[in-house]
Amino acid sequence: MEVIYELREEQIGDLHNLYQREWWTKGRSLAETKQCVEGSQICIGLVDDAGALYGFSRVLTDYTLKALIFDVIVSEQYRGTGLGDELMGLVMGHERLRRVKHFELYCLPEMYGFYEKFGFSPDVGDVKLMRCAKL
Repeated sequence: MEVIYELREEQIGDLHNLYQREWWTKGRSLAETKQCVEGSQICIGLVDDAGALYGFSRVLTDYTLKALIFDVIVSEQYRGTGLGDELMGLVMGHERLRRVKHFELYCLPEMYGFYEKFGFSPDVGDVKLMRCAKL
């Protein structure tokens, strides 16, 4: 395993293929995948010896108050091997994020246990997610 912080064109293609297998990213175009990678302040990838991407996450942040973690994803063939933990550890321990006061992410209730290991809690008081969908 190698950790990378910038994706080459073929690795963006690998990420796009991973996205097509997940409910929350399925249907993203390759162009959208490329734009979200380019628009993120921090990207972390896990690649094999041949450079193929099999794990990824990205972060939007102001580097001080908030960091929003997106797209924590590990290829199906590597799930259950601890690579999700590795990926989250790399995000949470990233040098450029060390001063951030609050990390946030979206997840379904069945993922609470996974993220609780890293200090996340679904208890955010009366805060509710709001969305404005623009097509």
